[in-house]
Amino acid sequence: MKQLIHTIKTPIQATVAIPGSKSITNRALLLAALAEGVSEILDMLISDDTLAFVEALHELGIAVQLDEESRSCIVAGCGGHFPKREASIWCNDAGTVGRFLLAACAASSGAYHFDATDQLRSRPIAPLLRALAAQGVKFIPENAEQMPLTMIGKEGLPGGELEIPGEETSQFISALLMVAPFAKSAMTLITQDIVSRPYVEMTCAMMADFGVMVRRMHNARFSVPPQQRYTARDYVVEPDMSTASYFFAAAAVTGGEIRIQPIDRAHCKQGDVAFLTVLEKMGCVVTETEAALKVKGPSVLNGVSVDMRDFSDTFMTLAALAPFASTPTIITNISHTRHQESNRISTMRRELEKLKVNVEEGADWIKIYPSEPVAGVIDSHQDHRIAMAFSIIGLRVDGIEIESAECVAKTCPEFFEMWRALSER
Repeated sequence: MKQLIHTIKTPIQATVAIPGSKSITNRALLLAALAEGVSEILDMLISDDTLAFVEALHELGIAVQLDEESRSCIVAGCGGHFPKREASIWCNDAGTVGRFLLAACAASSGAYHFDATDQLRSRPIAPLLRALAAQGVKFIPENAEQMPLTMIGKEGLPGGELEIPGEETSQFISALLMVAPFAKSAMTLITQDIVSRPYVEMTCAMMADFGVMVRRMHNARFSVPPQQRYTARDYVVEPDMSTASYFFAAAAVTGGEIRIQPIDRAHCKQGDVAFLTVLEKMGCVVTETEAALKVKGPSVLNGVSVDMRDFSDTFMTLAALAPFASTPTIITNISHTRHQESNRISTMRRELEKLKVNVEEGADWIKIYPSEPVAGVIDSHQDHRIAMAFSIIGLRVDGIEIESAECVAKTCPEFFEMWRALSER
């Protein structure tokens, strides 16, 4: 599907309802499934990634009653051991499905087959497989480093110390933390150079919400005491701050104002809330009230220099704003994004250059100069964040088209309907 973006000639004035966080939704689904008792998840995201998670839980024998219209579901927990001893899990494009459920299935004695799209097959998973193998989990093929694979789970993981790298993705750490309560002894994760650390903090906070405590021994060690169990509860999902970033950027690039549902910046579980601070440095005004969170764009955007290691899902949003700033923008410490849905640094550089934007790229950085973008057809590379980011430029530049625009269904299926509504107000 090719999507033409409609320009907006006047400052946007809009109120937008942002769907629930994908990261929180899929963690809540897993924790509810591993809990003892019945949970209800409210304001959840309904998207390709979350539906893949729900389907995988069904396949594992978990009763999930999903109501897409109300964006809620009821989950009957299994107490840590999946009912089915044999299952075939289709992960689709969802890294959280593949990585989180690989670890979760390791604590159930059974044979679990995992497969995914070519895109997800190419993303890193070997460090997680090695960590699980150290816990006695077997894999077919024995030397598996990517999907497809079959794992032979081991009820009662031994626990102990595990070294797990953090420089490629924080999802390996989160996956092991969430299964750690079902080990025979305390599981301690030793890691270094954690990228997107707020996602690990989100995992720890949500585990606590479901009744399991994580000891942070220091920045590189996380320990989960044994004999803890998740307790069912009702859980309300926060609005997705990654998705919100595109709408905040729409206000910034048009000098308008976007309002979303209220959210407490100080207590938000999502690291991407830090993007609001970047917008403030660019000249935007952010206001929090009981009724809404508001972002008002300036008459002139400032370029910024920012380390986005901890909230890199929004680096593409900033990169799309940067050509309209008065000075260059430098985004650093993002080398790990080369191993996500696309090689995001190189993809942003190539697609911006199509629009005659002056860009430089390094191993872990990108620099965008003030430019006058022209019309062009953007290859999304089937990456939802690339598709949504270039929609920002389309608000100011006639003739921006996004190829393979359907990829936004991964995290926000209604994105283009919501985006089109901005130009109709």
